[in-house]
Amino acid sequence: MSHSAWLWRCVWAAMAGGFVIAAATGQEAFESRRGDYFRIQVVDDQTGRGVPLATLTTTGHLRYVTDSNGIVAFYEPGLMDKTVYFHISSPGYEYPADGFGYRGKAIHIQPGGRETLRIKRLNIAERLYRVTGQGIYRDSLLTGDPAPLKNPVLNGQVVGQDTVFTTLYRDRLYWFWGDTARPAYPLGHFATAGATSLLPEQGGLDPDRGVDLTYFTDASGFSRPMAPLSEPGMVWIQGVLTAEDPTGKMRMLCQYTRLTSLTEPTERGWMVFNDQTERFEPIRRSDPDFLLFDDVGHPLAVHANNDAYYYFATPFPLGVRLRVRTDWADLTDPDRYEVYTALHNTDEMKTFRWVDSKRLLSDAGGNKRALIESLQQEKHATGRLYDIETGNDVIPHNGTVYWSDYLDAWIMIAVQQGGSTSYLGEVWFAQADTPVGPWQYARKIVTHDAYSFYNPKRHPLFDQDNGRLIYFEGTYSHTFSGRAEEATPRYDYNQMMYRLDLSDPRLTLPSAIYRIRTGQDRVCYRPLEQVDDKTADVAIEAAAFYALTDADSAKEAVAVYERINENEQSILTLDRPLPSVEPVFYGLNRESKDRTGQTVMLREYRHRTTGAVRYAAEPMDSTDWIETEKPLCRVWPNRSKVLTIDRSARPNRVQNTTAP
Repeated sequence: MSHSAWLWRCVWAAMAGGFVIAAATGQEAFESRRGDYFRIQVVDDQTGRGVPLATLTTTGHLRYVTDSNGIVAFYEPGLMDKTVYFHISSPGYEYPADGFGYRGKAIHIQPGGRETLRIKRLNIAERLYRVTGQGIYRDSLLTGDPAPLKNPVLNGQVVGQDTVFTTLYRDRLYWFWGDTARPAYPLGHFATAGATSLLPEQGGLDPDRGVDLTYFTDASGFSRPMAPLSEPGMVWIQGVLTAEDPTGKMRMLCQYTRLTSLTEPTERGWMVFNDQTERFEPIRRSDPDFLLFDDVGHPLAVHANNDAYYYFATPFPLGVRLRVRTDWADLTDPDRYEVYTALHNTDEMKTFRWVDSKRLLSDAGGNKRALIESLQQEKHATGRLYDIETGNDVIPHNGTVYWSDYLDAWIMIAVQQGGSTSYLGEVWFAQADTPVGPWQYARKIVTHDAYSFYNPKRHPLFDQDNGRLIYFEGTYSHTFSGRAEEATPRYDYNQMMYRLDLSDPRLTLPSAIYRIRTGQDRVCYRPLEQVDDKTADVAIEAAAFYALTDADSAKEAVAVYERINENEQSILTLDRPLPSVEPVFYGLNRESKDRTGQTVMLREYRHRTTGAVRYAAEPMDSTDWIETEKPLCRVWPNRSKVLTIDRSARPNRVQNTTAP
């Protein structure tokens, strides 16, 4: 070894030793400061669990935000050993007000001391933790509290991430996000970030505690692009799924969009994941009008007509209107996708059904752009919900649709476009008999005042207690609903996880009661679960009204039974025909007061000539029909003019994982 080489080795060894000493000294200094902090924890008064995103503001306008344990590590020169008043707030939660209307508490601050503040949850869903970003458990580390994550304050050098898509692939859960921010520069990368995690049953964290993400990173340790293209522009992916390729090998695919701006896509197509390079590579490139819907959202695995499909919860507004068989050739051929639409009809009924893209395009004279715009207009006209409390329109902007074993129904978790407290921050819950609907009444489960929580994604693989507990996350950002100067430190532009207990009685929603024709002039009224789908002459004509299907759903519920009269007409009655007869549905007592004002009387009508019987939640204006003396009960009206129902769809028990 030369003298110079020996000298440089000594220099590097000394420098490395200095780094180790400095690091150790920094860690010791960090730990020695723990006794200086005053620990404040904000907890949910229902569960006792720490509440993330609670804000404590002093009278001098110093603002502190709780971490994912609900903890603030307070140390402020000049305010230690003093009594300090904190205004306490959190979106969807409320701290009690005093006689002057102030919601907060005066706390005597002492180094090493602690205080627990109980806050009332107004949201039906429970906020759990932040999934991405810097400082997830910052304050917990400062106060010496345990953190469940391997990287509790910085992971993959990620400080911000937008919109998540997930799928199970090769025994791991893969996570993908849009644009990703870093600490080293105002701009990060714009070609999709990625990470993996283990499922809880395979050694991963319980979703109640968090998600341990392992990022795909570059040489600097920063999250690297997962879908890079040589051409300029942002690359976003969606519709992540798995399918067997022509050789029989299971592969992971996604739809991609390359954009030059938020509103200017230049191309779309399909990519496949390369297991060696661990990146997506294009296999089908096309212009922006690749499919008849610009976006596909989150796929759901469905069995229909004895075949395996992926249905897509297409966004803007959310609605399941696109599907394709899980065969590789079908997935990669835009002509083989089917659209749920009524555009193929020329009659006044406007019946919705599945039509393949090639036929629709032929009927449109090959004008693909005009067809796309017509489909979008149709979806905007029919893709809306109604607030169960007020009856107001709720336009679902984006979200997910998956099956629920617990409710035996399809569940939508969606953010509202144009909400009252924030433009894209209010999250709604709805359920339907089939993936396409009929979607009607919804309940608000989360609110974010003047802040966005867009693109919520439910995680079916995290369901617990036989599906009673479900988990969903979304992007918390001031963009679209707030102001940049009021962005929440560390939380802004990151993913936040919520949990929803489906047994909560506030989630009870009425189900569709269908008018079903069983003969030329014979009809009955039943929920879908009581419809015999094996009988060829049974036809569902409409969702006549909405009612409850569970006696425990409401205190003033009354059972409604069916009996067959001498003319073989189906008659609804409040009198039980026989002890063995079960109720068809439950209405509300007609004398009860409806505080929401959303229910109406269910009335019976008889035809003047034939004696046929019909039931309606709206007046039948025809002079041929005579209303009987007394309404049966109160029900919810059908607010939609069209029937969207897909009786062939059955849930695949492995939700959004591999091909059925």
